[in-house]
Amino acid sequence: MRVAFVTDTYLPEVNGVTTVLRMIRQSLAARGHDLLFVAPDYPDAAGWDDRVIRRASIPCPRYPAVRLSSPFGPDVFRALDRFDPELVHVVTEGPLGAIGRRYALRRARPLVTSFHTDFPRYAARYLGPWAERVARRYLRRFHAPAVLTQTPSAASRADLIGLGLSRAVVWGRGVESARFTPARRSEQRRAALGATGRVLVLHVGRLAVEKDPDVLVDAFQRTRAAVGNDALFCIAGDGPRAPVLRRALPFARHFGFLPRDVLADLYADADLFVFPSPTETCGLVTLEAMASALPVISADRGGVLENMRDGINGVVAAAGNGRSFADATVTLIGDVRQRTAMGQAARAFAVGRDWAREIGELERMYREVTSAVPTCWPECQLARTPAGPLGSDRLAPISGIAPGDTHHRRSDTLHSR
Repeated sequence: MRVAFVTDTYLPEVNGVTTVLRMIRQSLAARGHDLLFVAPDYPDAAGWDDRVIRRASIPCPRYPAVRLSSPFGPDVFRALDRFDPELVHVVTEGPLGAIGRRYALRRARPLVTSFHTDFPRYAARYLGPWAERVARRYLRRFHAPAVLTQTPSAASRADLIGLGLSRAVVWGRGVESARFTPARRSEQRRAALGATGRVLVLHVGRLAVEKDPDVLVDAFQRTRAAVGNDALFCIAGDGPRAPVLRRALPFARHFGFLPRDVLADLYADADLFVFPSPTETCGLVTLEAMASALPVISADRGGVLENMRDGINGVVAAAGNGRSFADATVTLIGDVRQRTAMGQAARAFAVGRDWAREIGELERMYREVTSAVPTCWPECQLARTPAGPLGSDRLAPISGIAPGDTHHRRSDTLHSR
């Protein structure tokens, strides 16, 4: 199958979306599929790759790690025409995503979209409630023509259903359980970090406002005051708030972004994972931590809750409350038996979310979409009806794909929170 992916973020940028794309490319190519990626160029991108069409980009204001490409220009259409995709998967809703969406509609190719990032809540954090409303209207319009919109949790799927996007499906919450494993643990590396005889408390993630880094700072400061040198605090990740965290947490080890195998070693060498972000659609780093047999302390909001079994594989703390996170952290630092039991349960849970199963589901979805969509797609499928101020399109049912069908029937998909 020939599948074109159009995305506003790609390697070498490090985030949840690029992690998923790396696994898709590696796995689907190994299964014999022909793939093409349209993505921004980066100053530190690797050499030429005939499977990636790089578009010129500029740094995003206030967040230079994110790159912005122009949504105009015929070069993308020409490249996609040469590739002749059977299906177009638009991974992000930015400028390049808009080109991919436009291409699929104009060339009558099946369109699959992804909703990985909770932009409405991000917009509210950065700009206020008015921006959240605008973002929701934009998302409704952007995803309306898609035959499927993939999102990695039942919580984010419910948000999309609430926007009138009845073809939202749950997909994309996998973990490399062979890479992220407690078998990598090394007492020699722990000694080099200064963790011998101490509990290594770890946070991994993008350090930006929407991830509640101030809650992490408060939690780590309170925990440090309570336990002193009994714990070593480590942070792996980068972002606009990284300088603030370095100043506020001088007692912590700050690593920035790490290569995947180095990161896997750090997870394995840790004892406990703290993740206060309330805006996750999935929280892939929590699955990586669990696969490494770490109990997770997470916020009580967002898609990350679907990875949590409170009191079994970790602890759910009150979002936005540094004291709540600190109390849970201090408790687990002082209880090695509970920490060990939770870590074992976390590993068992994560192994059930291995990427092999997710990729099999993705293949099935793609095959259903390409076999179910008639040659007049999308024109004969679009029932034009008002759907909010921007007049987005709603979709009539497609043969073989019932509106609202998750295509992901698993007992754990709609975990009660």
